[in-house]
Amino acid sequence: MNARTLFLAWQDKEKSRQWFPVGRLDADVECPLYRFRYTGGAKRAQEEVKFLPLWDFPELLEDYKSLEIFPLFRNRIIAPGRPDRMDYLRNLGLLENADPVEILSVSGGYRVTDAYEVFPKIEKHDDGSFICRFFLHDWQHVNESAQDRISRLQPEEELYITLELTNPATGLAVQIQTTDYHMIGWTPRYLVEDLTAAMVGSPEYSARVVQVNPMPAMSKQRVLIEMHGCWDKYEPMSNQDFEPLVA
Repeated sequence: MNARTLFLAWQDKEKSRQWFPVGRLDADVECPLYRFRYTGGAKRAQEEVKFLPLWDFPELLEDYKSLEIFPLFRNRIIAPGRPDRMDYLRNLGLLENADPVEILSVSGGYRVTDAYEVFPKIEKHDDGSFICRFFLHDWQHVNESAQDRISRLQPEEELYITLELTNPATGLAVQIQTTDYHMIGWTPRYLVEDLTAAMVGSPEYSARVVQVNPMPAMSKQRVLIEMHGCWDKYEPMSNQDFEPLVA
């Protein structure tokens, strides 16, 4: 099985605003076979903030399998026949033949009607290095000067990544800055632990702008960023929150 792994993150919008990785999708598009399981993050979210199982997956301790991608994920992928499909894929930095997993890995599967996002498992190479892509988060909350700087970002432009230890909302956060010191936003919160481990453990990390998508692209897909880093003995996305509840 040539499976790739996506995680489903859920945000508690009622109280804590915290993000939890609540599900894991292992997908072999060529086979095809799709497998969904809840993770330890779902159990923790249920205990801490009353997370409710998804309608499509009502049982936390079930192993869901399908020959087709589950509707929860399919509905987050642009339909093949839509006239704006090519523009949409171009905004993601993807080619016309991108498969559903590739699309979800970059797009995040955003929907304005719920509190879920999709993100890929970061793959650690044999030498400890990794590459991950994500869209700049919360750039709408930076000052006017920084927002003007965002509009002038260019593909391949180098960016700085710094740790923020006293973020009012999350405590620990990872900031994105330009080389002329405009703080333009943050990495996704559900990547903070793994990216922090790379930043603390090795000085060899970097980030760049892949592309900037002006209006009418959705605001959550404004700036696509690629980060390179390295872990030594650290294994990404391996804590209990990411572990499936059933083997």
